[in-house]
Amino acid sequence: MSKKLKKIGIFGGSFDPPHLGHLVIAELARRSLKLDLVVFVPAYRPPHKLGNHPATARDRLRMTKLATRGNKRLRVSDVEVKRRGVSYTVDTILAFRRRHPSATLYLIIGSDSLRQFHSWKNPDIILQEAELAVYRRPGSLRPKRRIPSSRIHWIEGPTMDLSSSDIRKRIEKGRTIRYMVRDNVLGFVESKRLYSVPR
Repeated sequence: MSKKLKKIGIFGGSFDPPHLGHLVIAELARRSLKLDLVVFVPAYRPPHKLGNHPATARDRLRMTKLATRGNKRLRVSDVEVKRRGVSYTVDTILAFRRRHPSATLYLIIGSDSLRQFHSWKNPDIILQEAELAVYRRPGSLRPKRRIPSSRIHWIEGPTMDLSSSDIRKRIEKGRTIRYMVRDNVLGFVESKRLYSVPR
Protein backbone atom coordinates (compact mmCIF):
# COMPACT_ATOMS: atom_id res chain seq x y z
CA MET A 1 0.00 0.00 0.00
CA SER A 2 1.25 3.45 -0.87
CA LYS A 3 2.61 5.59 1.94
CA LYS A 4 0.86 8.58 0.30
CA LEU A 5 -2.56 7.36 1.39
CA LYS A 6 -4.30 10.06 3.42
CA LYS A 7 -7.49 8.36 4.61
CA ILE A 8 -7.72 4.62 5.22
CA GLY A 9 -10.72 2.61 6.34
CA ILE A 10 -10.01 -0.53 8.38
CA PHE A 11 -12.79 -3.12 8.30
CA GLY A 12 -12.17 -6.04 10.62
CA GLY A 13 -14.30 -9.09 11.24
CA SER A 14 -14.63 -12.84 11.01
CA PHE A 15 -15.96 -12.70 7.42
CA ASP A 16 -17.27 -16.22 7.91
CA PRO A 17 -18.30 -15.92 5.10
CA PRO A 18 -17.99 -12.37 3.66
CA HIS A 19 -21.32 -11.33 2.18
CA LEU A 20 -22.75 -8.54 0.06
CA GLY A 21 -23.67 -6.54 3.14
CA HIS A 22 -19.98 -6.24 4.01
CA LEU A 23 -19.24 -4.90 0.54
CA VAL A 24 -22.10 -2.40 0.71
CA ILE A 25 -20.89 -1.10 4.09
CA ALA A 26 -17.31 -0.76 2.84
CA GLU A 27 -18.39 1.15 -0.26
CA LEU A 28 -20.74 3.45 1.63
CA ALA A 29 -18.00 4.24 4.15
CA ARG A 30 -15.47 4.83 1.39
CA ARG A 31 -17.70 7.27 -0.45
CA SER A 32 -19.10 8.98 2.64
CA LEU A 33 -15.68 9.67 4.17
CA LYS A 34 -13.81 9.99 0.85
CA LEU A 35 -11.43 7.22 1.83
CA ASP A 36 -8.49 6.39 -0.41
CA LEU A 37 -8.82 2.74 0.52
CA VAL A 38 -10.85 0.32 2.63
CA VAL A 39 -8.82 -2.60 3.96
CA PHE A 40 -10.65 -5.75 5.05
CA VAL A 41 -8.86 -7.51 7.93
CA PRO A 42 -10.08 -11.07 8.57
CA ALA A 43 -9.47 -12.07 12.17
CA TYR A 44 -7.43 -15.12 13.07
CA ARG A 45 -9.35 -15.68 16.31
CA PRO A 46 -11.99 -13.03 17.08
CA PRO A 47 -11.92 -12.26 20.84
CA HIS A 48 -15.72 -12.14 21.13
CA LYS A 49 -16.24 -15.35 19.14
CA LEU A 50 -13.64 -17.72 20.53
CA GLY A 51 -14.33 -21.27 19.42
CA ASN A 52 -16.94 -20.14 16.90
CA HIS A 53 -15.33 -19.76 13.50
CA PRO A 54 -16.46 -22.68 11.31
CA ALA A 55 -14.13 -21.91 8.39
CA THR A 56 -10.37 -21.77 8.90
CA ALA A 57 -8.60 -18.42 8.99
CA ARG A 58 -6.98 -19.19 5.63
CA ASP A 59 -10.35 -20.03 4.08
CA ARG A 60 -11.86 -16.80 5.40
CA LEU A 61 -8.89 -14.82 4.11
CA ARG A 62 -9.29 -16.42 0.69
CA MET A 63 -13.04 -15.77 0.60
CA THR A 64 -12.51 -12.13 1.54
CA LYS A 65 -10.00 -11.71 -1.27
CA LEU A 66 -12.52 -13.23 -3.68
CA ALA A 67 -15.29 -10.97 -2.36
CA THR A 68 -13.29 -7.76 -2.90
CA ARG A 69 -11.86 -8.76 -6.28
CA GLY A 70 -12.38 -6.18 -9.02
CA ASN A 71 -12.54 -3.08 -6.80
CA LYS A 72 -9.13 -1.41 -6.61
CA ARG A 73 -10.29 0.66 -3.63
CA LEU A 74 -10.91 -2.45 -1.55
CA ARG A 75 -7.94 -4.45 -0.26
CA VAL A 76 -7.44 -7.35 2.11
CA SER A 77 -4.77 -7.53 4.82
CA ASP A 78 -3.48 -10.77 6.34
CA VAL A 79 -1.94 -8.96 9.32
CA GLU A 80 -4.13 -10.76 11.88
CA VAL A 81 -3.90 -14.16 10.20
CA LYS A 82 -0.10 -13.89 10.15
CA ARG A 83 0.01 -12.66 13.75
CA ARG A 84 -2.10 -15.64 14.86
CA GLY A 85 -3.46 -15.84 18.40
CA VAL A 86 -6.46 -13.80 19.49
CA SER A 87 -7.03 -10.87 17.11
CA TYR A 88 -7.33 -7.65 19.07
CA THR A 89 -8.34 -4.56 17.13
CA VAL A 90 -5.94 -2.34 19.06
CA ASP A 91 -2.97 -4.38 17.80
CA THR A 92 -4.18 -4.05 14.21
CA ILE A 93 -4.76 -0.31 14.53
CA LEU A 94 -1.25 0.16 15.91
CA ALA A 95 0.18 -1.94 13.07
CA PHE A 96 -1.55 0.31 10.52
CA ARG A 97 -0.39 3.40 12.39
CA ARG A 98 3.24 2.26 12.19
CA ARG A 99 2.90 1.70 8.46
CA HIS A 100 0.95 4.90 7.79
CA PRO A 101 2.08 7.43 10.44
CA SER A 102 0.48 10.45 8.79
CA ALA A 103 -2.77 8.92 7.53
CA THR A 104 -6.16 9.38 9.15
CA LEU A 105 -7.43 5.93 10.12
CA TYR A 106 -11.11 5.04 10.29
CA LEU A 107 -12.27 1.86 12.00
CA ILE A 108 -15.42 0.64 10.27
CA ILE A 109 -17.84 -1.10 12.64
CA GLY A 110 -21.55 -1.76 13.00
CA SER A 111 -23.60 0.02 15.63
CA ASP A 112 -24.02 -3.35 17.40
CA SER A 113 -20.24 -3.42 17.89
CA LEU A 114 -20.24 0.21 19.00
CA ARG A 115 -22.50 -0.71 21.92
CA GLN A 116 -19.85 -3.17 23.15
CA PHE A 117 -16.87 -1.00 22.28
CA HIS A 118 -16.08 -0.22 25.93
CA SER A 119 -15.40 -3.94 26.55
CA TRP A 120 -12.75 -4.19 23.83
CA LYS A 121 -9.05 -4.30 24.69
CA ASN A 122 -7.65 -0.76 25.14
CA PRO A 123 -10.55 1.17 23.57
CA ASP A 124 -8.94 4.49 24.55
CA ILE A 125 -5.85 3.68 22.50
CA ILE A 126 -8.03 2.75 19.53
CA LEU A 127 -9.78 6.13 19.78
CA GLN A 128 -6.45 7.94 20.02
CA GLU A 129 -5.23 6.38 16.78
CA ALA A 130 -8.43 6.02 14.76
CA GLU A 131 -11.86 7.51 14.28
CA LEU A 132 -14.95 5.31 14.18
CA ALA A 133 -17.06 4.92 11.04
CA VAL A 134 -20.28 3.39 12.33
CA TYR A 135 -22.94 1.75 10.18
CA ARG A 136 -26.39 1.47 11.71
CA ARG A 137 -27.61 -2.10 12.11
CA PRO A 138 -31.17 -3.20 12.95
CA GLY A 139 -32.10 -2.97 16.61
CA SER A 140 -28.71 -1.79 17.87
CA LEU A 141 -28.34 1.05 20.33
CA ARG A 142 -25.87 3.75 21.27
CA PRO A 143 -22.65 2.86 23.12
CA LYS A 144 -22.93 2.04 26.81
CA ARG A 145 -20.15 4.54 27.58
CA ARG A 146 -19.83 7.98 26.08
CA ILE A 147 -17.49 8.39 23.11
CA PRO A 148 -16.59 11.92 21.93
CA SER A 149 -18.83 12.82 19.00
CA SER A 150 -15.77 14.08 17.12
CA ARG A 151 -14.49 10.48 16.97
CA ILE A 152 -17.67 8.98 15.49
CA HIS A 153 -18.89 9.26 11.90
CA TRP A 154 -22.29 7.72 11.18
CA ILE A 155 -22.53 5.95 7.83
CA GLU A 156 -26.01 6.24 6.37
CA GLY A 157 -27.43 3.59 4.09
CA PRO A 158 -30.09 0.90 3.77
CA THR A 159 -30.73 -1.20 6.86
CA MET A 160 -29.58 -4.71 5.98
CA ASP A 161 -30.59 -7.66 8.11
CA LEU A 162 -27.96 -9.95 6.58
CA SER A 163 -25.42 -11.79 8.69
CA SER A 164 -22.76 -14.44 8.23
CA SER A 165 -24.35 -16.58 10.95
CA ASP A 166 -27.67 -16.59 9.10
CA ILE A 167 -25.90 -17.52 5.87
CA ARG A 168 -24.18 -20.44 7.62
CA LYS A 169 -27.51 -21.64 8.99
CA ARG A 170 -29.05 -21.50 5.53
CA ILE A 171 -26.23 -23.63 4.15
CA GLU A 172 -26.64 -26.12 6.99
CA LYS A 173 -30.32 -26.42 6.09
CA GLY A 174 -29.59 -26.82 2.39
CA ARG A 175 -31.06 -23.45 1.43
CA THR A 176 -29.69 -21.15 -1.24
CA ILE A 177 -27.40 -18.22 -0.48
CA ARG A 178 -27.17 -17.01 -4.07
CA TYR A 179 -27.13 -13.19 -4.28
CA MET A 180 -26.24 -13.01 -0.59
CA VAL A 181 -22.56 -13.58 -1.40
CA ARG A 182 -20.59 -12.99 -4.58
CA ASP A 183 -20.64 -15.86 -7.07
CA ASN A 184 -16.92 -16.53 -6.62
CA VAL A 185 -17.41 -16.82 -2.85
CA LEU A 186 -20.37 -19.14 -3.40
CA GLY A 187 -18.22 -21.30 -5.69
CA PHE A 188 -15.49 -21.49 -3.05
CA VAL A 189 -17.97 -22.43 -0.31
CA GLU A 190 -19.47 -25.15 -2.48
CA SER A 191 -16.12 -26.52 -3.65
CA LYS A 192 -14.85 -26.89 -0.09
CA ARG A 193 -18.24 -27.86 1.36
CA LEU A 194 -17.93 -25.17 4.01
CA TYR A 195 -20.63 -24.95 6.67
CA SER A 196 -22.41 -28.07 5.38
CA VAL A 197 -23.73 -30.56 7.90
CA PRO A 198 -21.70 -33.79 7.53
CA ARG A 199 -23.72 -36.58 6.02
